[in-house]
This record gives sequence, structure tokens and C-alpha cells, in this order.
Amino acid sequence: MVIGLTGSIAMGKSEVAKIFAGHNIPVFDSDAEVYKLYDSMAGADLIRPFVPEAATEGKVNRKIITEHVLKNPDLLTKLEKNVHAEIKRRREAFIASAKNSGAKAVLIDTPLLFEIGADKEMDFNIVVSATPELQRARALARPGMTKERLNLIMKRQIPDLEKRAKADAVIENNSTLQELEKSVEKLLLKLKVIKTQNA
Repeated sequence: MVIGLTGSIAMGKSEVAKIFAGHNIPVFDSDAEVYKLYDSMAGADLIRPFVPEAATEGKVNRKIITEHVLKNPDLLTKLEKNVHAEIKRRREAFIASAKNSGAKAVLIDTPLLFEIGADKEMDFNIVVSATPELQRARALARPGMTKERLNLIMKRQIPDLEKRAKADAVIENNSTLQELEKSVEKLLLKLKVIKTQNA
């Protein structure tokens, strides 16, 4: 079973992914793959045609990319189109490898799951959600996060209510980590990808 996981910024998506991993379910972290790509010559080659000065020393300077995107939002669309194509290729290879190794399920952790249409490639889609107040407080507590940057990120993301409507399941994350673990385990049992709790 290919399970898609998403949630707007600071909803707790990464914590849910860790719980899946704790149950021996292989996790493909799309953000981590983007970071790997940006730290490689392949990433530099991908970015160079759009922002030449950001492709330096065989990797991508993310700070320069962010500065350009803040001034020119259309640039982000062009960059994402190319980056998403490469990440999709890596995601498909990951799923094939997991299938060959006999995994019962895989989790595809993708912040822009619905935005890029990747939800259509999944067997089941999960959204992690929290109250708007809690989301904003968590986001602004992150190192280097500003109101301007948070607003830019949130503009790119489909609103939480819309994501909830598109999802096959919603995991609420307004309480403790222990409560979150219980909610995730309950869903895993329902999907029959684990046999018993704490398995």
C-alpha cells in the first residue's frame, strides 16, 4: 500500500512520519530528497539555467534561491516544475525498491501532495491537522522563521480545510505526542499494515 502523507507547515507531519518509521514502514521524505538534490552537482545543474549565481561549488545556495523567489514568485513555479520531476523519479524508484524487498506499505511524506497532484498516485492519503492558532505558534517558534516567510509558505499550500476534504483520513494533532501516537497506531491497525499496537 502506497500511503501519501501531507499537512500544512507546523501541523506535525514529520512526527507522524517518525511514528510510521517506528513501525518499520519505509518512509520517503520528499523534503529530505530536495535537500539531497540541492547538495549535489545534479541539483546545481538543474538550478543554473534559472538562477546561475545560486549554483556554486557543485551545489545549490538555498539562501540565494530564497532571496530571488521573494522578489519573483513566478520563479518558484519554474523551479518547482523541474525539481518535482526529479523528486518524482526518485519516489518511484523508492516505491519499486520497497516492493521488491517485501514491504507491506510505504509512506510518501510530501508537503505539496495535493498541490502537485501526487495524491492521485497514492492508494490512501492522510492529512495531519491542528488549529490555526497552534499551527502559527509552532511555525513562528522555528529557527529562522519570519512572518513574511511563513506567509509565503502558506500561500503556496492548499488551505487546511480543503486538504481535510480531499483526504482519506485526518489525524488531529492538537494534544500530546502520546495522543498523536495513539491516533496513528489506530489508523495503522485499520489499514491492516500492522498487526497489533506497539508491534
